[in-house]
Amino acid sequence: MKKLIFATHNKHKLREVQEILGCDFHLVGLNDLGFEENIPETADTLEGNAQIKAAYIYDKLGIDCFSDDTGLEIDALQGAPGVYSARFSGENCTFDDNINKVLNLLDGVSNRKARFRSVICLIMNEKRYFFEGRVEGKISEGRKGGGGFGYDPIFIPNGYDETFAEMSPENKNVISHRGIAVQKLTAFLREIH
Repeated sequence: MKKLIFATHNKHKLREVQEILGCDFHLVGLNDLGFEENIPETADTLEGNAQIKAAYIYDKLGIDCFSDDTGLEIDALQGAPGVYSARFSGENCTFDDNINKVLNLLDGVSNRKARFRSVICLIMNEKRYFFEGRVEGKISEGRKGGGGFGYDPIFIPNGYDETFAEMSPENKNVISHRGIAVQKLTAFLREIH
């Protein structure tokens, strides 16, 4: 089993990505390494932030690793929250704070088209590789479902009547933005090993 370092403190992401990778790979997060520092996300693109986080760990620990950055892009909000999705309501905000802000901004708005995008940056043997996943959908009128995390309770992917938070993790991982990006990463890793 190949060990992979995922440059994240987010236990939800870690579990979700491990489920997608399956048993060929053992995922290790920053908390598992005893790495407590918060890595600043200062880029104005998902690609940039994914690269910053992966490069920070690669430079600091000298080990191959990958990181991701994910954004919810809402057409009626000119692509916001986008790269600021995790802190849309300000520093130290919660998932609920962010969902409330989105629902308030879209109150009475008929165009609810949105997409989730995830970009993974893998640094291996000093080379950088990028993998992107995206899923189109819309923002629901209110919260639905108790699963998932982040904006999952308000995002309905195209072709479905349920939010990501209403889906089983297995179903979500097949069609989600992160699932698609991780599947591309997995295919690449299997090809080179």
